[in-house]
Amino acid sequence: MIPGQYDPAAPDGGADKFDDEHYPAYTMGRAADMIGASQNFLRGLDEAGLIEPQRSAGGHRRYSRHQLRIAARVRELVDQGTAVEAACRIVSLEDQLHEARQQNNAERRQPG
Repeated sequence: MIPGQYDPAAPDGGADKFDDEHYPAYTMGRAADMIGASQNFLRGLDEAGLIEPQRSAGGHRRYSRHQLRIAARVRELVDQGTAVEAACRIVSLEDQLHEARQQNNAERRQPG
């Protein structure tokens, strides 16, 4: 499982799932509408390995708010003329940098 990804088997039994940015609440159609992209665009991000949506019991893709923010950032770069593959790499590196900064800040706050 990807760190921070929604875990349906978590001991909280799904409590607070609407507050959880990693909860897979959105269908592919709704997700595409929300970011102003096509369903094929979202499929492409899945195939590129940038985002890996959860699957419903029926096998349908479900996206979280976190995944939609990533997809929206890729779409923004693509709209500016960046190739999809390059946009995926840029967003992946931005995400890694953000996580590293958060971890660094957390370590700085810990007493000595």
